[in-house]
Amino acid sequence: MPERTRGKLKIFMGYAAGVGKTYQMLEACRHLKDRGVDVVVGYFEPHGRLDTIAKTEGLEIIPRKKIEYRGTVFEEMDTPAILARKPEVCAVDEFPHTNVPGSDLAKRWEDVEVLLGSGIEVLTTMNIQHLESLNDHVWHITGIRVRETIPDWVVSQADEVIMVDLTPRALLHRLQRGVVYKREKAEQAMQNFFRESTLVALRELALREAAHEVERRTATDGAAAPVEQPGAPGAAAAPASHHRLLVLVTADPQTAMVIRRAKRVGDFLGAECFAVAVESTGDLSSLPEPDREATEQHLNFARNLHIETRVLEGDDVAPTLVEFARRNQITQIFLARPHERTWPLPLFTRDLVQKIVNIAKDMQIVIVAEREPVEHPP
Repeated sequence: MPERTRGKLKIFMGYAAGVGKTYQMLEACRHLKDRGVDVVVGYFEPHGRLDTIAKTEGLEIIPRKKIEYRGTVFEEMDTPAILARKPEVCAVDEFPHTNVPGSDLAKRWEDVEVLLGSGIEVLTTMNIQHLESLNDHVWHITGIRVRETIPDWVVSQADEVIMVDLTPRALLHRLQRGVVYKREKAEQAMQNFFRESTLVALRELALREAAHEVERRTATDGAAAPVEQPGAPGAAAAPASHHRLLVLVTADPQTAMVIRRAKRVGDFLGAECFAVAVESTGDLSSLPEPDREATEQHLNFARNLHIETRVLEGDDVAPTLVEFARRNQITQIFLARPHERTWPLPLFTRDLVQKIVNIAKDMQIVIVAEREPVEHPP
């Protein structure tokens, strides 16, 4: 019997809880079942929403796996049970979810990768703020740092992205009626994340991302992209990019922000991206342990975003970095803006940025500054 080909991935994406992602996913499952497709629900989070719960009626739901952690029993998606069941299609709610310690895999999107690899088509849900490259932008809008994120390449490989849209006013009305959360939690939410100005900004971000996705897929495939975005205009295909981007990686906490920014720009331009550290030994062994751990963490973060990483050997950071950039035809170098609070290493002072600017006049230098989150009125 021939091996099953990789399953298709369909993502129902929104900008906030309550816009109807899970409802639409389950509605799609019911349509598939009516057409005779073998479909199951691998994981469903009801959140007490009666209209959404009603959509599961008649659908087969795979029981969750129970995992004990620190004296408490948690329930997670049972990926082995789904694989043993071998459905044609599986619905998996909350794509960015972090599995409880003791699970076979750390993230639910990794479980979904396993299902896709076995030939199972997956329908799943997520919000735009969980996209890794938008983490800093969302923090600036909301003042809340999203901890559960998905690498952009995971979303980019989706065969179809459905943007589930709802106006902020309509979403707030649903909150007030207790449809999204129970009334007490809803009132608290409207004082924090669910402010109308925040929802408007997140919705605009989601619609721009949908337009960018159309642009990217059209440029890649030369055909109309399977991205639906109710109420949002489409965009013309962008020309092929000749850009190549480079990020300087250090132990500075701002490095993660710079990597995200470069990745975001690289995806928009269709550009290849590198992340490099510079050390006199050509590896990280000479660094103090805290700096070594932080630098390696940033390099691993870049690798998870499918950015090529290197540790360059050199006593002088600026010329080593620029020489590498010229050899690799880099067009933009991304650096963190030096800050006294977060720039403790003697090698990396304000003079370093200026030195790179001075010797890399044939390239664009992008100095990324950390922005404070938007202050909301009480």
